[in-house]
Amino acid sequence: MGLLQEWRDFAYAHDMNSRQGQMFWANYFNIEKEIYKKILANPDKVWEDSVENLAKEFDTELKYFVGFLDGINDSLVTPNPIEEMDKDTRVSLAYDKEKLYYNMVAAKADWLYNLEEWDALLTPERRKDLYRQQKSSNTIVKEKKIGRNDPCPCGSGKKYKKCCGFNA
Repeated sequence: MGLLQEWRDFAYAHDMNSRQGQMFWANYFNIEKEIYKKILANPDKVWEDSVENLAKEFDTELKYFVGFLDGINDSLVTPNPIEEMDKDTRVSLAYDKEKLYYNMVAAKADWLYNLEEWDALLTPERRKDLYRQQKSSNTIVKEKKIGRNDPCPCGSGKKYKKCCGFNA
């Protein structure tokens, strides 16, 4: 079994509705937050090494670091092969800052997209714009329904019920 599957089996065995599960996830989110703070504070550093070595560099247990990799993978310039990785797999943490911020908003991870380290990476205006883009991407816009007696949208000049809406 790969590291990612081990992480998922371990992590999702914790019920969010139980006290123990809430404590587990709160602890994990704090670990994740510290990793992101370090990465965002050093935007020019190339974070590339084996999974095991990066976990050590971030002073994190391997299983928690794998959870972090699972979360950040969609925001990386080149996604890592997380499905089949083991502790010796070389991974890169080169991220697209706008994509990362957008994905944090999508995940409703306010403890991450509100980190002060973002101030040096994205302007407040750009962050607001990315926030709005993400929030509006979930909005369903229904088109106005054509009434039976409205002019037909095909441009014939007839009422919809006498033209294209005859089967409606």
